[in-house]
This record gives sequence, structure tokens and C-alpha cells, in this order.
Amino acid sequence: MARISYIILMGIGFPIMRYMSLHFETINNNAVRFLSGGILFLIICAIRFRNEVYGIIQKPKLIILLLLLAVFMTSNMYFFITGLRYTSAVAGSVFGILAMPSAIFMAAVFYQDERNKIKNIRFYLGAIIAIMGSLYFVFSGENLSGENSFGYGALLLGIAIFIQSIQNLLVKYVSKELNTIVISTFTAILSGMIFLCFSLHTNSFSQLYNVSYILLGGLVLAGMYGMLTGMLMAFYIVKKQGILVFNTLQLVIPISTAIVGYFSLGETINLAQAISGLMVILGCVIILKKDSVLK
Repeated sequence: MARISYIILMGIGFPIMRYMSLHFETINNNAVRFLSGGILFLIICAIRFRNEVYGIIQKPKLIILLLLLAVFMTSNMYFFITGLRYTSAVAGSVFGILAMPSAIFMAAVFYQDERNKIKNIRFYLGAIIAIMGSLYFVFSGENLSGENSFGYGALLLGIAIFIQSIQNLLVKYVSKELNTIVISTFTAILSGMIFLCFSLHTNSFSQLYNVSYILLGGLVLAGMYGMLTGMLMAFYIVKKQGILVFNTLQLVIPISTAIVGYFSLGETINLAQAISGLMVILGCVIILKKDSVLK
């Protein structure tokens, strides 16, 4: 249920992020989203996880790791939101599959449990099918092929995905000592404060005075939604099921994103993309066989 919910909710989340990226500067966008989501998490922590929050103060090592995680999250989301602005919701979700090769390599180096998950030949077969399908899904899109800015946006998305691969390793390490929602709270608030400082320093903050209260309120709600799905659920899956399973689920998200993006943003897919989408699903089914990655 966690996997299915994550796929559906993230499919809705990408069009929301794409829409907001068109109406707000990247720094302001992330500052509001992270702080609103972080405050929501902080309220939950104050009710359920007070002891863990107090415990962090007594462990300087955890504070340093959370600060480092916030830096990775800040860098990741800056490049990702900017790249999303120049491409599309579907492209943003599909580029998530590029995290798989680097994430698998890094995870296999540092974690024995992740090494055990890639020993079955079906994993490699499924990964090849899914990656080829996902890449073809993007580059066969008529709405993207003519965009001069797509190459630049794709480069930014690629940088974001690489940073995310490193970030997930740190999440897996920190989650051994802290609850997922506590990690999400500190990461969101610290990242939001970093973006806010940049916004004030670059005088971008004034943009927020010139938008409607409805749009600004929508960004706040989008931040809460994004933190609950893109951060809390992602951290939970990384902790409970591993980095490999998390990256595998990323392969299915473009399908749900394409459906939501079609109805909400008018982003269409052609026959070639539909066929390649089926390849993605087939590859994921092969990878997620119990006797391959879930044994």
C-alpha cells in the first residue's frame, strides 16, 4: 500500500510542482514549500516525537548530519524545480529514473543489504527494459522535441538526480537513529531557512508581495502536500524497503504523472510514449519480483 500510494500521490505532485514553478521564482517557491511543510511536521513532532527531538540536541553528530542533509536537499530541489520549469511535469518524473544507476552503485558500495538485492539477473533485465522505456517516453514526445530550452532543463534535472542519489545514502544512515518524520522535519525547516536566506539576499522575496493570496495559499498547501509525499513517504520507503526499491518505484511515477498532467496541464503523450510507458511497467514488474529484490 505504501508503494501504490507513493506512485499515485507523486503522480499528482509533479503537475503541482510544475504549475507552481511557472508562477514563482525557484528560490521563493522552495522557501515557502519547505517552511510550510516543515512547520506541519514540527507540529506532528511536538505531539508524537518530543523525546527524539530533545535527544538530537544532545548529539552534535546528528545535528551535523541533518545540516548536511538539508544542504543536499536544498541543492537537489533548486536544480530540480528550475529544470522542471524548462521541461514538463512528465519529463521531471521520468528523469527520476536516471537516479537508479548511480544510486545502485553507491548503495552497493556502502550497504550490504543493498548489495544483496542486485544479485539476481532479473533485476538487470528489468532495469534495462524500464530505463530504455523511460528515456524513450521522454524523447519521443512531440511537445518536448521542439523546445529549445529542454536541453538546459534536462541538464539541471540530471544534476538534481545525481545529488538525490547521494542524499538517499545519508537518509538511510540517519534513519537508523531517528524516526522518519523527525528527519523530514529538520530537513524541511533547515532547507526552507536556507532558501529564505537566499531569497532575502537576492531581493527575490519581494515577488511574494505581488502575487494573489489565493496563489500564495496554494503554494503553502503545495508545500505541505509535497513534504508529506515527496519527503516523508520517500524517506519512509528508503528506511523500510531500501534505496533500490525506492528507485524502482520512481520508474512507475511518470505513468501516473502523464495521466494527471494531461487533465490538469494539457500535457499530452503520443502512441510511442504510451508503448514506452508499458515498457516501464513491465520492467518494474520484473525488478520487484519477490525472489529478486524483495527476498
